[in-house]
Amino acid sequence: MALRRILLLLFCVVSFGVPNAKTRPIDFVCNAHARRNMNNMKDLEVAMVDCSGSDQLPSSLQLPCVRILKASWDHKSLQQKRAEVRGALGVLLDDVGRVRKETKLSCQSALLERLEHGITNYLHIVTNLDIKGDLTDSDPGCPSQQSRSMTQVLNLYGRLLRGKLEWLSLDLRDSCLDQR
Repeated sequence: MALRRILLLLFCVVSFGVPNAKTRPIDFVCNAHARRNMNNMKDLEVAMVDCSGSDQLPSSLQLPCVRILKASWDHKSLQQKRAEVRGALGVLLDDVGRVRKETKLSCQSALLERLEHGITNYLHIVTNLDIKGDLTDSDPGCPSQQSRSMTQVLNLYGRLLRGKLEWLSLDLRDSCLDQR
């Protein structure tokens, strides 16, 4: 009972004690420092080194296409770009969640859970960006692949963050002027 009261008090302090917290997706777009801080790749790589035997996953994951060609990217609408990023994050999220449930190694499970959490955060931001119009289907421009390697999954995730997600953010930077 005392623990519940402490947790309730902590929840109230956190909820009401941070009135100036910025949680809008546009803040992610407008603040390169915030984007770098949110990128948990280095933490995941360190955790993987500390987790021996974690590279080989119990089953294959579908790896979405993250290749980006500047010329074709520049000719796409913001809706198409967001659909591509959202599609890649969604594919990755679904398979990381599935494989996390299959794994027997607690260290590997924790690593996949952290990856899943990061992907979920990015997916939430991309989904809630203020882009008029919507596309449900995306054409990533290249086929997906399968892999059982955690190293390969993390490399792809990093390329997605540094590539398509970063480029989408840069394409939206004019929206930052409206926020001042």
